[in-house]
Parts: sequence; C-alpha cells; structure tokens
Amino acid sequence: MGTNDEKNQLAVQSNDSRSILSAPAYALPYDRVVRQLSTNVDDGLHNAEAEGRLQKYGTNELEGGSGVQLWKVILEQIFNAMVLVLIVSMIVSFAIQSWIEGGVITTVIALNVIVGSYQEYGAEKTMDSLRSLSSPSATVVRDGKSFVIPSMKLVPGDLIELKMGDTIPADVRLVEAKNFEADEALLTGESLPVAKSADSIFDEDTGPGDRLNMAYSPTTVTKGRALGVVIATGMMTEIGQIAKALQGKESRRRPVKRASNGKAKLHQYVRAYILTVWDMINRFLGTSGGTPLQQKLARLALLLFVVAVVFAIIVEASNRFSNNPEVIIYAVATGLSMIPASLVVVLTITMAVGTRIMVQRNVIVRKLDSLEALGAVTNICSDKTGTITQGMYHSSLGEDFTKSSTGKMVVKRAWIPAHGTYSVGQSSDPLNPDEGSLLFAPEEPSKLKGDWEADTKPQHYSDLLSNNNTLKNFLNVASLANVSKLHQNAGGEWTAQGDPTEIGFMVFASRFDWNQERWVKGENPTWQSIYEFPFDSDIKKMSVVFRNLTKDSESSKEWVFSKGAVERILASCDSIAMHEDEEAIPLTDEIKERILTNMEALAAGGLRVLSLAYKPWTSTSTSTEIPRSEVECDLTFLGLIGLYDPPRPESAGAVASCHTAGINVHMVTGDHPATAQAIAKQVGILPANMHLLAADVSTSLVMTASQFDRLSDDEIDALPSLPLVIARCAPNTKVRMISALHRRRAFSAMTGDGVNDSPSLKAADVSIGMGSGSDVAKSASAIILTDNNFASILNAIEEGRRIFSNIQKFVLHLLTQNIGQACTLLIGLAFKDEVDMSVFPLSPVEILWIIMIASSFPAMGLGMEPAAPDSMTRPPHSLKAGVFTWEVVLDMLVYGAWMAVLCLSSFILVIWGWSNGDLGVNCNDAYSARCDDVFGARATGFVCMTWFSLLLAWEVVHLRRSFFLLHPSPSFRHNLTQWTRDVWANRFLFWAVVAGFITVFPVLYIPVINRKVFKHESIDWEWGIVFIESVLFVMGIETWKWAKRVYFRRRGGDRARDPEEGVAN
Repeated sequence: MGTNDEKNQLAVQSNDSRSILSAPAYALPYDRVVRQLSTNVDDGLHNAEAEGRLQKYGTNELEGGSGVQLWKVILEQIFNAMVLVLIVSMIVSFAIQSWIEGGVITTVIALNVIVGSYQEYGAEKTMDSLRSLSSPSATVVRDGKSFVIPSMKLVPGDLIELKMGDTIPADVRLVEAKNFEADEALLTGESLPVAKSADSIFDEDTGPGDRLNMAYSPTTVTKGRALGVVIATGMMTEIGQIAKALQGKESRRRPVKRASNGKAKLHQYVRAYILTVWDMINRFLGTSGGTPLQQKLARLALLLFVVAVVFAIIVEASNRFSNNPEVIIYAVATGLSMIPASLVVVLTITMAVGTRIMVQRNVIVRKLDSLEALGAVTNICSDKTGTITQGMYHSSLGEDFTKSSTGKMVVKRAWIPAHGTYSVGQSSDPLNPDEGSLLFAPEEPSKLKGDWEADTKPQHYSDLLSNNNTLKNFLNVASLANVSKLHQNAGGEWTAQGDPTEIGFMVFASRFDWNQERWVKGENPTWQSIYEFPFDSDIKKMSVVFRNLTKDSESSKEWVFSKGAVERILASCDSIAMHEDEEAIPLTDEIKERILTNMEALAAGGLRVLSLAYKPWTSTSTSTEIPRSEVECDLTFLGLIGLYDPPRPESAGAVASCHTAGINVHMVTGDHPATAQAIAKQVGILPANMHLLAADVSTSLVMTASQFDRLSDDEIDALPSLPLVIARCAPNTKVRMISALHRRRAFSAMTGDGVNDSPSLKAADVSIGMGSGSDVAKSASAIILTDNNFASILNAIEEGRRIFSNIQKFVLHLLTQNIGQACTLLIGLAFKDEVDMSVFPLSPVEILWIIMIASSFPAMGLGMEPAAPDSMTRPPHSLKAGVFTWEVVLDMLVYGAWMAVLCLSSFILVIWGWSNGDLGVNCNDAYSARCDDVFGARATGFVCMTWFSLLLAWEVVHLRRSFFLLHPSPSFRHNLTQWTRDVWANRFLFWAVVAGFITVFPVLYIPVINRKVFKHESIDWEWGIVFIESVLFVMGIETWKWAKRVYFRRRGGDRARDPEEGVAN
C-alpha cells in the first residue's frame, strides 16, 4: 500500500484524475477507489478540498462548444432591419456627395453596432451563465451534508447520489447500488437499460458496456438508486474522449423530401432550396429566433422599414421625383425618422438584467419567453411538501451551495394498534434523535384528549422497547425501508442525506437506537438488503426485501418491509398485528374503518400520515426479476406514523399576495385530504369560512385525485369552482387540472420535481421546476426555483410583471418619438422655398441625434424602472393583447401627434411669427444669410423635439397617473415634492435625461458643428418658445392622462382596466 500511496502523491500532479488511481476504477474494489481519491463514503470531500480540485481539474463540461461568439453578435447587430435603413441612408448620402450627413450616419452606425454588440454580448454571456446554472445538476455529499449543485462544479473524488430520472453528471465508480439500472444507449448503443452492481470487479481490458460497477456521463438512471464516487469529469470522461473526435456542425439546410426508394424529383430539390433561403432570410432579419416578443418586434422593424421606404417615396413624389440632392436628403431624413434603432438592443438588455435579478431572488430562467408569460399567470398549481411547507431541503443551484436551508419535517405521532400512541416532544434540532422526549398513551389517536401530552411523563426508549416486538417490527420498517442516511460527524453534529420524509423516519427510528447503520454495517450485520422497490408516485408505496442474518433458525428468513399512503398499504394488507405476542388477525372492514378513523384524527392536526406493514417472504418466482405485485401483497398492517411538515413562514403571506394580485393558488399533493386541507387553511389557500359557502362550492374546493379523475371533462367544467386542493394527486391528475384551467381560459403555472411531472410541466403555460428535482423535470421547465420555495414563484411573477411593464414603457417612448418626427417631416413637405423645394424642419443629423441620444438612453433607463408599488395589487395582464394594447397604441398616436404639432408650431412661429417668412434657397444643404431664419427655426424645433423626448421618458413611467403624483399621499406638502423623489429613484434614467438636456447646448453653439453638421444656428430669444412649448407638451400629456382616468372611472372602475393598475379587457 505504501508504494501505491507514493504513486498517488506523484500522480496527483497530473490533471488527469484517472492517473491518481493505481488501476482503472472498474478493476478496483470501491473502497480502494475511495481511499486513493482521498475521499470518504460517509462525509464526502471537504468544501475547501473540492474548491481546490475544481481549480486543478477544471469545470465538468465538454470543450469545443461555440458558446457566445463576438463576431456573430457583431453581424447580428449589423444585419437587422433597423440598421439596414441606416446603411441604405449612408450609401445614398455618399452617392449624392452629402459627405457630412454620410459621415455622421456612418458614425451612428458604428456607435450603434459597437454599443449594441457590447450590450448584446454581455446579455448573451449572462444567459450563458444562467443556462449553466440550470444545466443538469448533481446531488453531492460534502462535509457530511448533501447539496444540489450544477454538474459543472463536480470534481474527482466527489460522492454523489443518483436516483431514477437523473442524468449521470460524470463518470462514477459505484459504491452502493439498489436495483440500479442505467440507459447507456447514448454511449454504448445498448438498447436496454443495464443493471449495475457496486461490488463487482472487472479486468482492465473490459469494454465500457460491460463495466457494471460504473455509471457514465451523460447516461440516465432508469431504475433504483445508487451512491458513487466521481472518477472523471469533463473531457476526461468516456463521452469526453468521444467528443474530441466530433467535428460536425448542425446543418441548417432543409432536407429534401424523398420517396420510399430514396429518390427525389426536381421540384423537391427546388422546394428545399427555397425553404433554406427563406430560413436564412428570417435568421438574417431576426424574425425566426428569440422570444415571441422579440420576433414581434423584429417583424415591427420590417414594417417600419417598409414605412420608411414609403415615406421616402412620398417625399420624392411631392417634389416631382426630382434628383436634386436636397430632395434626396429630405427623403433620407424622413426614412430615418421611422427607425427606433435601439429597440431590439434595449429589449435584450432589459430581459438580461431581469434574469440576473431573478437569480438573486432564487429563480433561474431557462427560457426567455417565460419572462413575458409570468406576468399573465392567473393560476398556480403547486406541490405542498417542501414548496408550501418546509420539508427538508439542503442547497441551491446558486453559487454558494454550502448554505443549507433545513426544514423541520419530523415524526410527531405513531400509532401501533397492538399497543397505543407514541408521541415525540419539541426539539430544536430536527436531525438530533437525542432531543425531544418520548411519550406513550395506550389509547388510539381518535380517543385522545387534546392536552394528554401535558399530563404524560416522558419514557426512556429502552422501557418502551421492553417486551414490545410489535414496536421493534414497526421500527424495522421505519429504519430498513429507508434510503436516507443519518449520522453524527466528527464534530458531533447530526447530518442527514436523502428525502425529507425518509430522514424523518430515520430520526424517529434512531430515537430508539434503531438507526439503519446499526443493523446493516459492521463485522456481523443483522440484516442484508436483497431487493428494493423505490417509491412510485402512481402506486404511492415503497418496499424492500431484507434477509435476517442471525443464527436463530426462526429469524433466518427474508422479510418484506413496506411503507406508503394509508389507503394503498391497506389495500395490500390481509392481516393486522392487533395484540402483542399473538398471531396477526384478519383485516376486516370494521378494522379498516377504525384505522381510517385514526388516520383522520392524525391528519386533522396537519400531520402527513403514512402506514407501515411487513410480512415474511419466500420468492416463488423463477426469474431474476422479482415481481413487485408478488412482494406487495398479503402484508400485515403494523401501524400509522404522522409527520409534521409545517408551512414555510413566508407561505401564508405569499398566498395572500397571490390573491391580491388576482392569482388563484391550487395545492396538488400526494398527501391525505385532511392533511392537505389543514395546511391549505393555515396558509390561506382555502377560505377560513368554508362552512359558510354553498354545499356544492365547498365540496368542489377539496377533492381527491380519484374523485376528480372520475369526472368527465363536461362535469369538471360544470363545477362552480375548480378544486383549490387535490389530494392523493397522480401525474395524470395534474395534466387534467391544467386542461380544465385552459378550458376556463386561465393562464396556468405548474410546479414539478419528479420524472412523472414532465407531462404536466409541458402542458402548463409556465412550467416551474424545483432545484432539488430530477433533471427530467428541470429540462421540461421554463424556470427553476433554487430554494424550492413557493414565495419564490411570487418573486418570479413580480419580476415578470416589472419587465413586461417596462417593455411597454420604452416601446411607447421610442415609437412615439418616431411618430412625432415622421409627422413633423411629412407635414413639413408643405414648407417650399422659392424654387419649390421642400425645406425640412429637422435635418438628418438632428434626427439621428434625437434617436441615439434623446431616445436610446432614456429607453434603457425605462427598462430599469423598479417595480411599481402596486404591481402585485393588479390583475394579470393579457398576453393576447401583449405590449401593444389599444391604450398604448392610442397613447402613441396622441403623444406623437402632439409632439409634431408643437415642433411644427415652433418652426412656424420663428419663420412667420417673428420673421418675414423667407425660407431662403438651398437651406437643406448649406448655410447662407438668407437661411438664417430657417436655421434658427430648425434649431428651435430640434431643441423642442429633443426635450419633448426626454420629458416623455418621465411621463410614461406610469401610463395614467400624473408624473407629479406617481405615489400620492394624504399630505399636501408631501405631494408637492414627491416628483423630485420619483425622478431620483431611477438613477440611470435621471442621468440619461439630464445628459440629454445638457448635450443640446454644444451642438447648438459650437461653430462648424451647428451650421455644417446639424444644419441649424445658435438661438437666443427662441428659448422662450422652447420653454413655453415644453410646458405645453407636459400639460398636454397630463391632460390626456386625466381624461383617461375620468373615462375609466366612468366606465366602471379605473383599477380593473388600467394596464398599470389592472388589465384591459
């Protein structure tokens, strides 16, 4: 061994973790693999050691992925409809030798591409990092605690737990395997799952498909569970070696449809070619990728491109299609006025910022379109255990996985018919079996008084076990039919790994010194595991077969231990242990009724009630595969056990907030109806005054899955209300619930964590996976809760509403600006000089300045607006209407028209009000003395339009409330100054607006820049017009908002229809 240890110390210098081992992992006993990898089968690696190995071996991911490529981002910025208009304008400007305009447009294109690429690249990198967080995860044991971490953070030597539905995250040497099978078709081509064994050892020349003590990435677990130690990660895995040889790229060509003989006719080739070109055009224009809103805005960009061309044609037509450079440059200016060049970039940035915020609130976004959908959710279907209740959950998928959030699922009561009721006292540590007293009463739960524990003296477990074989059999089931681990580490701290319910069972058994490790480990174990049937959400049971290894001939036999839902266990039992040291008696209907009565008594206290049973067993099957139906039949009923899983402290508040936000919450759980109903009342899902409701309504609010599934779709639709609680829920029941919600035109979100939850997750409008759930469920989810907390769903919805509202605001702002400019230029066609050429009231460079400075940065600021205080007091918005509601479109037209009217009036006042009305000659091209009035009027209009755009950014913060009363207060003095606090709340928007105001002055007063570039002149007395019209602009918008408030109040309730305070019908 000394030699091997020296080899290990030398090999550790290599970055190939496999070189640490003295032989391939499959050719060594697992204990030697564990020892040579310097890890521990109970506690795993220390966190500090894991961090060091991560630095040494790198992340657990395959190389060669393209990731985010800067050159592609730059090309996407150049080749889109918005920038294409700028490029066409640039080409036209240079073609007519309008060098200044062409140069400025070139600069704008360069700035737009550089800034856009930088922001887009950052946004894509953010989404890349989020995708890595939501990638397949692993349950790892470190420092004696199990955590869920991203697979990419696994290192050689990590101890990981595998269960059905998991994607195996790395190459693993199995340490323990219980009925464990993996689908290795991806790696070996084997079509059937392969059964694994941890104790086997194979020759070094054994192929991957025959290494039955190994589990390989990225195969999937199809059955059972296992514990294993990671021996290779990343490119050192078997799949990594294969990946090195793969060079192919995914083809974007449309396939040619062929006949059964493999031949294709000419028109099929032509069709495939046309479709391929069409796909390329769509990708080029951005209309085939991204979220629905991004696609909608890309199509809007195409529409605006067409509108810009039409407007340019109108300009040419009004000037008799003259080839005069002045007319052409006017057409260019009009086309530019319709292009919100920053729209798509601002949208992407807003969504990327939103996803980063969600990570901080324990939500990982896997699909960007869920951001648009979250704000429309009207119904949430949530599991109970660990989501609404505390359960017991270690970890998060976030960066700091060492912070654990441990719940308090503990066994509080147990009823053994042969003896009586056992109770566990209060404990500050749910994992410490030494805390909490043990109480006993000979009565059954249904006959106990509420205060019986206060009058009962605690007993020592040894006294309770004395002459109590039924209790010992009960503890055998609790301890051995259990896949969790509970042990005390070197520091004296109790740590646990496994499912919360299983851990609760193990802690209860350990209170009687009946921990599983006492019986199955050591030199002379008492029990040996033979077979395991894992818990199945369809049959709601879990069973194991153990062999008693004692020399006592009566005890040397195999036993079946089962636990599960009370109704399911009772259905598998034909006898019951009713009296100590007596044979089991038949399980009659009368006794079953008595059991159910006691179950109701336990469940009424909010306990999750399960039952335990057992039987001696000898297999009659000749096959190696033991039939489950043969094992789980003719059992002897032992008793009931009640676990207390208290609601999370924040659940009641989250449910109340959902109701305030117009969202109905449904609990879909596998628990007993009484347990589910008790918890649902505690958190407010069910009304406290159910007894006052009509009988048919009250009955429909709580159902079991069997009751719900017996109803036809028509009968479900006829219910006065869909169930708020569905107990004993099966996977198919969840799918039917989603379908029923859809028929009622509800927009639903569904949580799920198991393999069987995938159908309901796919059926839901917004699918929500659990951080501790299976990889199958997470891959079917749009968002993932890293803390499994119901309150985090509310966080996601609140952030979704904020993002949607902000998108609506900056879209309104940008397009209003475009409408204002376009109307100004089109109406300005009427301003003809003495040679009958149109004189533009805004020059091309002025338009570009307004688009890039006065619109883009304030729009980004609007995308960063914090959530409105009332964002969660209004009903969900309608996705059917989307961003472009009738009110937003009307606002756009009114505000744009008002901007154009005021801008044109400023131009008219300067030219005809205080001057002689001379429009000069060639004033679109160069300055002359005769153009002094035109240049002054153009400067006045430019400043007005710029300031209007900046003021509009503040005005659209709320679609109806006055900018001066965004947060009204009863205090008059407070209301007078509230607007100052509101403008400072969003610092980015504040400085974007301030910078827009300030930067007007250099372009007005710096020589050459003003006359040569912007085609305007410095102004003095005209500032009076600017200030007056700015006030009139704000007054006009405030008047319009006031009129809308009055209109909606008269229509029957402002709040119900306000897109800021409600949803339009």
